[in-house]
Amino acid sequence: MDGVGVEVSKRPHAVCLPFPAQGHISPMMKLAKLLHHRGFHITFINSEYNHKRMLKSRGPSALHVSQDFCFEAIPDGLPLTDADATQDIPSLCDSTSKTCLGPFRNLLANPSLDKTLPPVTRIVSDGVMSFAIKAGEDLGIPVALFWTASACGFMGYTQYRQLIDKGLTPLRGTCYVT
Repeated sequence: MDGVGVEVSKRPHAVCLPFPAQGHISPMMKLAKLLHHRGFHITFINSEYNHKRMLKSRGPSALHVSQDFCFEAIPDGLPLTDADATQDIPSLCDSTSKTCLGPFRNLLANPSLDKTLPPVTRIVSDGVMSFAIKAGEDLGIPVALFWTASACGFMGYTQYRQLIDKGLTPLRGTCYVT
């Protein structure tokens, strides 16, 4: 039994997969900590690039939250760099959508995950990392999408089709910007 009163092997195991940008990693980390507090085993998956940045800025102890909260990394598909800077977001969006499914699915299917953790019972993926749905379907693991945008930003996403239908976007030239 653990501190929550549930046998360790019967507790759910969630894999949390944020889009590899700060405004997505922080909210996903908060959700992962809340789930962990409620008794979930957590595997938090970063891009290799952000995994290295976290180790560099916070040291090796940053990745040792507890025995049942672990970190893994997958490649984001962009060329490796030692630059400590934000990656180009449009390139990152394109790259993750094209290259991350295989490494993510392989990690879930043949995990290097801590062998003391039970099998993954659910995936919580950033809505931008929608390839996780395919991985979940392939492996029979339920997937929940987590949108990290503000309510105002999310409302904008829901109105995007109407803006296109009304011809308001895409803009026809730079004179429409001001």
